[in-house]
Amino acid sequence: MARSENQKLKLLYLTEMFAEQTDEDHPFKMQDIVDYLARRDVKVERKTVYDDIECLREHGLDIVLRRGADGGYFLGARDFELSELKLLVDAVLSSKFLTTKKSLELIGKLEKLTSRHNAGSLHHNLVVSGRVKSMEESIYYNVDALHEAIAHNSQVTFRYFEWSVSGKQVLREGEYTASPYAMIWDDENYYLVAHSERHGLTHYRVDKMLHIRETGEPRYRDNETDALDVSAYGKTVFSMFGGESRSVKMRFTNDLAGVVIDRFGRDVMLIPDGDEHFTFTTKVTVAKPFFGWISQFGDRAVIQFPPDVAKQYKKHLQQTLAQYKSV
Repeated sequence: MARSENQKLKLLYLTEMFAEQTDEDHPFKMQDIVDYLARRDVKVERKTVYDDIECLREHGLDIVLRRGADGGYFLGARDFELSELKLLVDAVLSSKFLTTKKSLELIGKLEKLTSRHNAGSLHHNLVVSGRVKSMEESIYYNVDALHEAIAHNSQVTFRYFEWSVSGKQVLREGEYTASPYAMIWDDENYYLVAHSERHGLTHYRVDKMLHIRETGEPRYRDNETDALDVSAYGKTVFSMFGGESRSVKMRFTNDLAGVVIDRFGRDVMLIPDGDEHFTFTTKVTVAKPFFGWISQFGDRAVIQFPPDVAKQYKKHLQQTLAQYKSV
């Protein structure tokens, strides 16, 4: 590359240097900057560098000069603080739907948003071994494909599978056609909320979908889908298991108020019932995951209405206890 072309790249080299090489604990003195540019075949005088730094400041870079023996120039404010990047790294590592390979790729990109010195601290926090991670790279692209279909108002077709005892994929019969409406992140998995001819308004585990394809046909619409509140839908479905949606009245002890609000939101109305209890009514999907959720509270939680749901819960508990007759 000709020297004149290197001179044209000088401001880009300086931007790269400040972003990658400097931070508050690792400032560059003027001679360090001159030497950095020289290694890239850009010869400069100090006065020129002062002008270049001022130009970058006017462009928006927060280049700070700290005076003193341990001082120098460094990039101050960045788009992401180090604490924010650590949160993002933890989120990537804890995401089951990302493979180990994809997790490491994303973390490598996050490291480029801070200096190389701070990037090292992000890398030292990596603990991938032993975490439950997806084995399928396709989940990453499934999410993108479904977002595209929603944006294009298009129905999709796909195949759906279950896992066998031997750990192999077993395809369900036939190709599915569905109208996608939204994505929900629940219990460390992605779900697609959609309308299908088979099941009406329902949801699918995205990591169990294969061969997703947009059909170009407009998505199905009716009064139910037009009024769909995805946030409310996610609250009523426990662990995203299917079942009948019912209004259920429950009676809980007062110390569980926070648990109820965390699960159903602050809009749920908690009605005092004596000094130690409250009641509330909300829609839930009546299925075993809901029974499992309420059973963890033991005698502090009771289903009061409707009677048939209370009977289903009682039967669930009896079947569970029957497994321990010999104990």
